Amino acid sequence: MTKQHASIAYVRQEDAPLLPAPPSEVGIQGWLRKNLFSTPFYSVLTVVLGGLILWFIWDVFQWAIVTAIWTGSNREACLVPDGVTGACWPMVREKFPQWIYGFYPVEERWRVNTVCIVGVLALAPMLMPSAPYKTLNALFLLAVFPLMALILLTGGHFSFAFGSYVATLGLLLLTSVTVPLMAFGLEEGIRRNPHGLISAAISVGGWIGSLYVSGSAIPWTALAFGIGAAVFSLGSVFKEPSLSGRTAAYTWASIVIGIMLAMLLLGANLGLVPVETSQWGGLLVTLVVSVTGIVASLPLGILLALGRRSQMPVVKLFSIIFIELWRGVPLITVLFFSSVMLPLFLPEGTSFDKLLRALIGVALFSAAYMAEVVRSGLQAIPKGQYEGAMALGLPFWQMMNKIILPQALKISIPNIVGNFISLFKDTTLVSIIGIFDLLGMVRAGLKDSNWAAPSSTPTGYFTLALMFWIFCFAMSRYSIYTERRLNTGHKR
Repeated sequence: MTKQHASIAYVRQEDAPLLPAPPSEVGIQGWLRKNLFSTPFYSVLTVVLGGLILWFIWDVFQWAIVTAIWTGSNREACLVPDGVTGACWPMVREKFPQWIYGFYPVEERWRVNTVCIVGVLALAPMLMPSAPYKTLNALFLLAVFPLMALILLTGGHFSFAFGSYVATLGLLLLTSVTVPLMAFGLEEGIRRNPHGLISAAISVGGWIGSLYVSGSAIPWTALAFGIGAAVFSLGSVFKEPSLSGRTAAYTWASIVIGIMLAMLLLGANLGLVPVETSQWGGLLVTLVVSVTGIVASLPLGILLALGRRSQMPVVKLFSIIFIELWRGVPLITVLFFSSVMLPLFLPEGTSFDKLLRALIGVALFSAAYMAEVVRSGLQAIPKGQYEGAMALGLPFWQMMNKIILPQALKISIPNIVGNFISLFKDTTLVSIIGIFDLLGMVRAGLKDSNWAAPSSTPTGYFTLALMFWIFCFAMSRYSIYTERRLNTGHKR
């Protein structure tokens, strides 16, 4: 090669400028081509389904807006002579307060509004990741707000005999003693709780004495409040750093004092008119049943999932029996059993409120399903996570609380929220046992002869479906937001 030929060689010193992407690959046009018109078959399918969807939307729009009736005071307004009928919105406007409050006294509905407003204002900061004072807000939602809601909605006036207070205190003492003995055995349990035998003797004596004082079986208040003591005892006996030594004593004393104060407030006359749960109905009952089931099922489901994977045979057997029993029975059967058959097994003269029985049945039923959801998340955690936690010397509960459960719950977010949405929709089954939830109140309102028109029934059920969709869609969207924020999908 000559020198002249070598001189015309060219080497680029800079990168070539980037050219813009073709218009058909970016923007709305690119999205449509990629997702809806990528192949001839998908193009035809998109056109056909799109046409059906547009036809349905236009049909609903005409029925709900164009040909709908907007004014009137009775069924005559919704009877169109020419046969072209649309939605009967005057009926919805007339019945809507009843769909929300049920048979709750009109002059006392401010109490329902107060509970709803306080609940929303307290829940909103918990849903915001950057909101401050999350711990105090959580304590208010889990401890103070339920008590406030119960007093406002029912009016208080609960009658507690002296034996109820003694029985509650005895159950708290007994729980704090028996949990370590059951978890570790007699010798190890006494070593972890040196004063256990003395406390056990006092607890049993106080418990037996309370039965004579109250003259009845174990008060339901003692059983309910004893759950709080069980949670505390599980934390203290496994020597969590935050519940050890003097802190544990102060925490236990605070729980006892708080429970006693709660019982005093429930039994005090605060000037509120008593409202029986038989007068509740509509959206109020739907929210009470669903929120109670959601709040109770998650912690119970976590405990049952851990129990099913436990190495302790008794705990594992109990968890398996509980989960398989409740998952093998339809919810409607559980509700019928709690409403019709449960009173037959109780002592004569003993009865529970029908709504309370439904709440317990729904919570236990949902807890069994939640346990399997959480267990699937626990099984998805790699074995190395467990081994790494044990290599650090973490006790079982610290390992679960700090390493395993956060990952398992993060993985299970879609299934957990799916369970919550199913539970919210399944609350309509309580109408079968005579509790007028939102569906029951809509059905009752449609039987009013003053609004008996061909379009009344479709309008009522359309409004009902729209209300359920709003709540379920909100839960679904927040689940997607949380999933993206926590990067649950582990996207690269």
